[in-house]
Amino acid sequence: MQEKILILDFGSQYTQLIARRVRELNVYCEIHPFNKIPEIDEYTKGIILSGSPSSVRQADAPQIDFSQFHGKLPLLGVCYGAQYIAQHSGGLVTPSEIREYGRANLEYIHSNNTLMQHLPVRSQVWMSHGDTIKEIPEEFEIIASTDTVKVAAYQIKGTQTYGIQFHPEVTHSADGKQLLQNFLIDICGCSQDWTPFAFAETTIADLQEQIKDDKVVLGLSGGVDSSVAALILHQAVGKSLHCIFVDNGLLRKNEFESVLDSYKNLGLNVKGVDAKQRFYDALKGLSDPELKRKAIGRVFIEVFDDEAHQINDVKWLAQGTIYPDVIESVSVNGGPSATIKSHHNVGGLPDFMKLKIVEPLKSLFKDEVRRVGKALGLPDDILGRHPFPGPGLAIRILGDITPEKVGILQEADYIYIKNLKDSGWYDKVWQAGAIYLPVQSVGVMGDERTYENVVALRAVESVDGMTADWSHLPYDLLAKISNEIINNIKGVNRVVYDISSKPPATIEWE
Repeated sequence: MQEKILILDFGSQYTQLIARRVRELNVYCEIHPFNKIPEIDEYTKGIILSGSPSSVRQADAPQIDFSQFHGKLPLLGVCYGAQYIAQHSGGLVTPSEIREYGRANLEYIHSNNTLMQHLPVRSQVWMSHGDTIKEIPEEFEIIASTDTVKVAAYQIKGTQTYGIQFHPEVTHSADGKQLLQNFLIDICGCSQDWTPFAFAETTIADLQEQIKDDKVVLGLSGGVDSSVAALILHQAVGKSLHCIFVDNGLLRKNEFESVLDSYKNLGLNVKGVDAKQRFYDALKGLSDPELKRKAIGRVFIEVFDDEAHQINDVKWLAQGTIYPDVIESVSVNGGPSATIKSHHNVGGLPDFMKLKIVEPLKSLFKDEVRRVGKALGLPDDILGRHPFPGPGLAIRILGDITPEKVGILQEADYIYIKNLKDSGWYDKVWQAGAIYLPVQSVGVMGDERTYENVVALRAVESVDGMTADWSHLPYDLLAKISNEIINNIKGVNRVVYDISSKPPATIEWE
């Protein structure tokens, strides 16, 4: 069994970032909603209480009985978590006289305290709170302050219970990683043995125990997620894994053939299925992005059902679902995080498809999936592929879907990606793609007036897709791509570049 840290989620926008920082220190952690705390077992090394958009002073504020951990396991309260521990121990939390949001400096640090050790005399941190801890109980000791916040960090004397008013998980907290390392390693005693190799070994063993001799069907997309899922399952169950790659008519140019070819040397049992027309029929007349996603998801499942019936005694449907899919689709394990969009491979199957779901990557972020894939020997041409949405080009065509629009976008996307690769920029951006806009504009070609379509280009830098910033591609490269698209694709007379970050925008346009 794997030692772990539990992160109890009170709804903070930073909860997933806490998990990422913990894992970067090679410590396994799990996020659970505050109202669905799992059983605390011998492998639980410590607990972190997240921040929250709520105030501890609200009547309906999220509540837990933290005494079940206090004095038994190391406990770290972050922002709301720190205020909650203080208030429910007899302290006083009041509205801040000056709301502290943004950068601040810890200037009074108890350097002999284990949580604060190795931090510089003056340490920049990130604050984000409207309440402050005004009074602390007698058994509390202040271990850090700022000019405006006296209780910036505390410890309950004689215990391993700590509270910090700031957010060590964000990059603006310059020494946040050191503080988290102090908590995880020196206080919780974590051994830092959670690595890509360890994850793969543990997951393969768990899959062997879970699936045994049953047959599994998996949908391959050619992307990193499904490829790593396939490789893990292949090592766990061998020829019992049946991979299916569906051509939904919404793939990139020549992708169906190239993806099938890329798996030849991996030993996977792969079948290609041409289902373009079924998807086009289901999408006909649909413009709403959620309706398009749901239609694609439905047909995707129907195609799988048809193919699964051709495999005798198949019992499992495997999916390449990863953590951000789960977080953005259904609140984490039913917790308070907000739903942003639905993912076609997240959620239950219809009753008529009597297959059980296995999702070996659902606890991993994208960069972790890549590291696991590298550890398993996945080829670089697959490992380095940009993320591509499950619904494909359907959510890069704003409005209704037609084969003609798909053809235009495939050509534009092909020119865009080829130029990124030829210029060396493909590996410098995290994700790139072209978007077909439901807009026509006036143009001039030769001596003739045109009224044709607009294509937007999108390229972003990110680590895990949770946040992203637009890539600063060179102007001359953008000009070259724009000229090639307009000159070579009939029906397009204008190209624009998207310079929005996530948030407030999303990476995809739908």
